Amino acid sequence: MKIQQYMIEVGQRARAASRAMARADTAVKNRALGLIAAAIHRDAALLRSANQLDLSAARASGLTSAMLDRLTLSGKAIDTMITGLEQIAALADPIGGISNMKFRPTGIQVGQMRVPLGVIGIIYEARPNVTVDAAGLCIKSGNATILRGGSEAQHCNRALAKLVKEGLAGAGLPEDAVKLVETTDRAAVGALITMPQYVDVIVPRGGKGLTERLMKEATVPMIKHLDGICHVYIDDQADLDKALSIAFNAKCHRYGTCNTIETLLVARAIAPQVLPALAQLYRSKEVELRADDEARALLRGYHQLSAATEEDWRTEYLAAILAVKIVADVEEAIAHINTYSSQHTDSIVTENYSRSMRFLREVDSASVMVNASTRFADGFEFGLGAEIGISNDKLHARGPVGLEGLTSLKYVVFGQGQVRE
Repeated sequence: MKIQQYMIEVGQRARAASRAMARADTAVKNRALGLIAAAIHRDAALLRSANQLDLSAARASGLTSAMLDRLTLSGKAIDTMITGLEQIAALADPIGGISNMKFRPTGIQVGQMRVPLGVIGIIYEARPNVTVDAAGLCIKSGNATILRGGSEAQHCNRALAKLVKEGLAGAGLPEDAVKLVETTDRAAVGALITMPQYVDVIVPRGGKGLTERLMKEATVPMIKHLDGICHVYIDDQADLDKALSIAFNAKCHRYGTCNTIETLLVARAIAPQVLPALAQLYRSKEVELRADDEARALLRGYHQLSAATEEDWRTEYLAAILAVKIVADVEEAIAHINTYSSQHTDSIVTENYSRSMRFLREVDSASVMVNASTRFADGFEFGLGAEIGISNDKLHARGPVGLEGLTSLKYVVFGQGQVRE
């Protein structure tokens, strides 16, 4: 009962703050973002110290290497948070813009105005950067947000939330516009996702288990993706240097991210050239390869090689493991991707324009790429300033969710005294 009452109070405060945020001027919101960025820069050493407390506890509890990677707040990560806030401030404010205006035969004008969603609940695990990314995007888009970070990052999240409040207060905005849930009790999550009277949308940023739980229990709409089973397809008309660079980067840049590839598809005609060369690169990173029979014949002698199973095509490893399959052509590659992909991000490497355009049209994923690593499927890299999450749903947002994904449209009508007859 205490947790329920606490969450109701959090929801009420966020709802009240959302009304103030909806009417806030662009200059005021940008000032808040600038003050938060300056505070993070000022207190970078304190943030690193808080992060070390979280990392020490996480290692002692046996957290996986992928989760430790997400939890780590490096100097580069802090700089990226600051840059993200600066980019968000530089973006055009979507709120209040009116589009699609048209006159009707009655003389009225009908259009659509972009407005905030209201209160956004964000549930995330070992990702302290989400505290700032989410706060920045919600502030600029005129929303309030309730942040429920994982216990793994509690010291860092609290330190960051304190700086966010400082920036809001300095700009004259309500501190309740960004509410960090202070308790680590799991019951708080259950309350947050069942308060539609206070929360308009939930964004989960965590593992598959978290998202599956929310899908079963939530009565608040969600913007989500369940997992990231991403692919690179190397076409027989690919540039070999591009193919090697992209396939290596898409797997080995970071293992624990949702835009890392889990399956590599290679056209049969180019496989004898590509696979042995890629094997040398993957060997340097101790990547385990799980390949179909045809690919295994070309990879014979590789130090960590096993037969791929049906389950491997459906698995998000988040580790140094890669499934490998040889396909006949782009048609078979598309069929495989649309069967096994989680509709997150998929890429083709080819110099053939027609095939690249067919891949873009027919692959049913939130981000589809030509001659680029899937690791670019990210709000920061897409120029959104940051992202609040990635959605592989088709409603209401798809792909990296930035400012526009945190807004909605309402119809507005301008008349001169018309009445309907």
